[in-house]
Amino acid sequence: MSTHILEVNELKTYYRTRLKEHVYAVDGVTFALEEGKTLGIAGESGCGKSTLALSLMGFYFPPLHFGGGSIIVGGRDIMKLGKEQLRSQVSGREISYIPQAAMNALNPTLRIIRFIEDIMKEHRPELTKKQVWDMAAERFETLNLSPRVLNAYPNELSGGMKQRTVIAISTILNPKVLIADEPTSALDVTSQKAVIKLLKSLLDKGFIRSLVFITHELPLLYHVTDDIMVMYAGEIVERGTAEQMIFDPIHPYTKKLMGSIIVPEEGMKGHKLAAIPGTPPNLKNVPEGCRFADRCKYAQEACRQGKIANKTLGDRTYRCIVEPETLREWYANEGE
Repeated sequence: MSTHILEVNELKTYYRTRLKEHVYAVDGVTFALEEGKTLGIAGESGCGKSTLALSLMGFYFPPLHFGGGSIIVGGRDIMKLGKEQLRSQVSGREISYIPQAAMNALNPTLRIIRFIEDIMKEHRPELTKKQVWDMAAERFETLNLSPRVLNAYPNELSGGMKQRTVIAISTILNPKVLIADEPTSALDVTSQKAVIKLLKSLLDKGFIRSLVFITHELPLLYHVTDDIMVMYAGEIVERGTAEQMIFDPIHPYTKKLMGSIIVPEEGMKGHKLAAIPGTPPNLKNVPEGCRFADRCKYAQEACRQGKIANKTLGDRTYRCIVEPETLREWYANEGE
C-alpha cells in the first residue's frame, strides 16, 4: 500500500503589495505525493509554480505571506511550527530545495566545503571537520562528482558542475522530499542529461524519497516524472500520470499546453503546434468562475459563474464543468 510522504491541503499564499493588496499566487492548492514517486509541475510563467515551491519549504519572507491551509510532512503540519523549528527540523531534513537560479546560488567567495560545514554545524554539530569532509567526499563520489570539487570556488566550476554541486549540497541530509525548481534551465543538452541522471540516482540510492520537479521544458516531464500536475493562475487545473497528461489531456488548458510541445515518440508528421491566445488573468483581480474561460474556445456562460471545483476521474483530477467525453469529442472534431 502506498503512503503519502507529503500532503498539501487548501494551501493559500499571497504577495502583499505596497498598497496592501493581496495577490494570491497559490490559491487553494491540494495534492498528495507518494513515497518513491516523482511529481512534475508545469504551467506558464507566473502561474504560481515557484511560489508553490517556496511555500512548501516554509520560506515566507515579505512580500510572500501564508494565507491558510496545511502542509503535512512526516505526519505533522509544518505550518504550525515556528520559524526556528522550520529551519532546524524541516529545512534540509524533511524537505529540501534546489532554487531556480541554482548556478548563482553559491557565494563566490567560499569554497564548496564551507557550505556543507555550515549545514552540518546546524544539523550535525557533533561531527568534526574531518568527519564532515569524509562524509561530503563520499557523497560527492557516489554522485559522480570528484572530491576535489570540495576545495574549489564556485567560479572554478562549469555551469553543469555548479548545478550538480548545488544538488549534492541540497541533499546532504537525505531529505524526504526534494523540490527542484527549473533544475535544467540554462544548461546545454549534455548537462541537462547529467542533472536528470543525478536526480534519478538520488531516488534509486535512497538519498531522497520523493521528488517534485518543476520545469518549463515540458518534453522532460514525460521521461522524468510519474505524475504531472498543471497549474494555471494559482490553481491546479489537472493532474494525472505522465502518459495521461501528455497523450490524453482533459482540461482545455492542458490540451493547449501539451499541444505546444514536440513529443519525440510522435514525431513531427501531422503534428501542428498549438497556440494559446490571450494572456493569464491579473491575480489581483481574478475572474469569477473558470480562470481560463477568457482564453478557452469551448467556454460557456456557466464557466464564468461561481468557483469551478476539481472533479475526479479514476486516478486523475481536472477542473472543468464539461465532461471528459464531450471534451474529447470536441478535440477530435476540430483536429486538436
